[in-house]
Amino acid sequence: MPDPLANYRSLLAKVDDLCRGIEDRLGDAITCHAGCSSCCLAISVFPVEAVAMIAAADRLPAEELRQLKAHLAAWSPEDEHCPLLAGERCLLYEARPIICRTHGLPILLVEGEQRRIDVCPKNCQGIDHLPGEAVVDLERLNTLLAAVNALYLREFGIRLPERIPISQLAEMLP
Repeated sequence: MPDPLANYRSLLAKVDDLCRGIEDRLGDAITCHAGCSSCCLAISVFPVEAVAMIAAADRLPAEELRQLKAHLAAWSPEDEHCPLLAGERCLLYEARPIICRTHGLPILLVEGEQRRIDVCPKNCQGIDHLPGEAVVDLERLNTLLAAVNALYLREFGIRLPERIPISQLAEMLP
């Protein structure tokens, strides 16, 4: 049987390559590091991303899965930080969604007719001009992710909400 997440995994590999390239190009101007979690907010993800995160959780040792479930169950909607954040680290880092992989990097945003570049204020200090190859085109990335998600849902006949809050992963875990 084919890997139902093959297209998503392929997109992840390309996004990771893109992010590594940007980080290499910008060098010390990118200050993100383990424990830097100010960008880690409670978000919702596409179903294909949620399924990939659940699959990753399912591969955890039993005790880690139990701790993950307990941590998610203790999360409160009043907390604006991601429910997967514990001790300033992501509990499912290797399976984090695409938006999390691009956090902190320069991203091109389209807002109506306007285009602007946004970047974590801790990054790219002292850089007046960012080359195009050092910027993530968020609109294009979201379009690709939406297409991969639609294909996944159609191919496997799955009916899920359009977006799934990460806080609801606890209800979906094995």
